[in-house]
Amino acid sequence: MRTAVISDLHLGLGSGGDLARRESFRELLLAELEDVDRLVLLGDVLELRDRPLTEVLEACAPALAGIGEAFAERELVIVPGNHDHHLIEPWLERRGLDGSPSLGLEQSGSPEGTAFETVAELAAPAKPRFAYPGLWLREDVYATHGHYLDRFLTVPTIERLGLAMVERVLGLPSGGQDPLAPPDERSTHDVEEYERVQTPVYAFLYELAQATARGRRRDASPSTRIWQMLGGGDTPSARLRGWLLGSVAVPGAVGVANRLGLGPVRSDLSAAAIAEAGFEAMAEVAERLAIGARHLIFGHTHRRGTARVQGPTRLLNTGSWVHAPGLLGSTAAESTYWPGSICVVDEAGEPELRHALDGLSRDELGADPPM
Repeated sequence: MRTAVISDLHLGLGSGGDLARRESFRELLLAELEDVDRLVLLGDVLELRDRPLTEVLEACAPALAGIGEAFAERELVIVPGNHDHHLIEPWLERRGLDGSPSLGLEQSGSPEGTAFETVAELAAPAKPRFAYPGLWLREDVYATHGHYLDRFLTVPTIERLGLAMVERVLGLPSGGQDPLAPPDERSTHDVEEYERVQTPVYAFLYELAQATARGRRRDASPSTRIWQMLGGGDTPSARLRGWLLGSVAVPGAVGVANRLGLGPVRSDLSAAAIAEAGFEAMAEVAERLAIGARHLIFGHTHRRGTARVQGPTRLLNTGSWVHAPGLLGSTAAESTYWPGSICVVDEAGEPELRHALDGLSRDELGADPPM
C-alpha cells in the first residue's frame, strides 16, 4: 500500500492563503495523488480559528468535495490537529463520560452527531475516518500532526505561553517536567495528559473564532503576524519595524514570560533557531510518549524538512499547503516554508517528500486568493 501524507491545508483560512481551496492548486495536488492507495490529512485540515464554523464549512465545501470524489474508492484518513481540534472534542468528551480506556497513540472511528460527521458528508462519496492523535502507517512509521510539541517549544508562540499558563493552574511544572529533576529521572507522559493541558487552550481559541462577525476577513493569527513582522520586508520601514520587534519587544516579553514561570522560551527567533526548536520539541514528545517509531512524520510548524535523525527516531516534517508570503524566500530553493509538500510512504523504504509546487513563482502562489 502506498500512502500519501499531507499536513496543514488550513481550509477556510481568512487570508485566502489556503491553496487547496483554489481549483488550480487542487488539481495539481490530486494529480500527485493518482498513484497512492491511502491519503492521510495530517491535522489542521480546517482553519477553525479565523471565523465561525459554518462559514468555514461553506468556504471549504468545494475542496472537500473534490478530495472526496478523488478518493471515493480509496482510503481517506483525517487526523485532527490544533486548529481543527474541535472536530475531535465531542468524541473525546464522550469517551470520558463512557469510562473508555485511556487514550493510546492511535484511536480511530467516525463519530456521529459532530462537526466531523458534517466534514465527512461534505467529502462524499469518500468515507473518511479519523485517527487520533496519530496512526501507524507501517509498524515502523508513525504519523501525527505534532501539536503536542508546543509544550516543549522554546519559541514564544501564543499557544506555548497559553499551555504554560494551564500547566500552572493544574499545578504541573512547565512542560510537565520538574526543572530540578536529574536527567535520569525524566518523567514520561501519556496522551491523556497532553489532552488535559492542551484542550482548554484549543477550546478557547475556537470559541473566539465563533464570536467573529460573519464575513470579517482576518489576514493571520497573532503568532503568524509576529513572525511575518520579524521577517522584515522590502521597504525601509518594514525592515525597521522587524528590527525593533526582534531586538526590543520580543526579548522583553520573553524575559517577562520566563520570570513568570511560563518558559523556558528564548528570544532568538531566527529561521535556524525556529527550525531547531521545532525538531527538538518533537523529539521530546517522541521520547515522553515512548513512540518508538523508526520514522516519525509530523507537520504543525509549516516548515518542511528533509529527514533528520534524533536518537533512534528519524523525524520528517511535511510542511504545509498555505501561502504565507512573509515567510517565503524568492524561490522554493530559498525557503523551507514553500508550500506544496507531500510525504509518500511505501510498503518498504524511507518516507520521502514530493514538492508539488516548487516549479511555481511567488507571484503564481499568490494569484487571486479566494475570500
